[in-house]
Amino acid sequence: MKILVCDPIADSAVEKMRAAGLDVTVKTGMSPDELIAEVSAYHGAVVRSATKFRKPIIDAAKAMKIIVRGGVGIDNIDVADAEAAGIAVRNTPSASSESVAELALAHMFSVARFICDANVSMRQGQWNKKAYKGIELSGKTLGIIGIGRIGQHLARKAMGIGMTVVAHNKLMSDSPVDGVPMLPMDELLAKADFVSLHVPFIKAKGAVIGKAEFAKMKKGAVLINCARGGVVDETALIESLDSGHILGAGVDVFETEPEPNADLVNHPRVSVTPHVGASTVEAQARVGTEVADILIAFAKEKGL
Repeated sequence: MKILVCDPIADSAVEKMRAAGLDVTVKTGMSPDELIAEVSAYHGAVVRSATKFRKPIIDAAKAMKIIVRGGVGIDNIDVADAEAAGIAVRNTPSASSESVAELALAHMFSVARFICDANVSMRQGQWNKKAYKGIELSGKTLGIIGIGRIGQHLARKAMGIGMTVVAHNKLMSDSPVDGVPMLPMDELLAKADFVSLHVPFIKAKGAVIGKAEFAKMKKGAVLINCARGGVVDETALIESLDSGHILGAGVDVFETEPEPNADLVNHPRVSVTPHVGASTVEAQARVGTEVADILIAFAKEKGL
């Protein structure tokens, strides 16, 4: 079985696949045209978030049997077109959950204690001690929208530092975490001091948090988005920040990547990172292992 690795994965994962008899080619950083020219000879492909497997590439992948997304979201793959062409699409939903949950918590601390601003101003020779009166997370209410794997990890971490946690998930009525009640969306927005999103982006449905939702949030609340670009209306977020209704935001994902909205990135009350939720040594190792296991099992099942 010939595998094309389009985005970087752990070397150990490549070695594991080769040891199992898979013919693995690592060729990262290809443009769409380069990928179209390359892809026809392969039975499987591995992508992360950089490579977009759109219909023209899928149409060129004549021998392709499976595409594996190392990560959670599969919005960079035209899944319907792939499945129509008989190509299976898989992902690794659990590998990076801990890392993303920790980053969401880190952004909460960053906004609450002005860590980004203080860091930059000190490097500029300023000592603005009186300007950075923050807030404690302990005793505050965290509202988690999307209480799947990542949301559950975040809930337990937040409770561990003394936060009250509430959640909303339109596909769940019973809470998967003891001590975390499920609330209607509007009630969660009105109650939470911090709101963290852990939901997929569905283009047809648009943003989960827009102007109307910001208006329902508690004045002085903080929004965290380590989910997917597009689940938050960035224009509405900036307006809410500028008006003072929202105290701050922590953002790891953007509507346009890798060239995000400059007004959002440079906003003084926004903590930003460049889509690094899964970028830990541990998560990368787990992602690679899951990718390798999926492809090895698939090859055995299909006799490739």
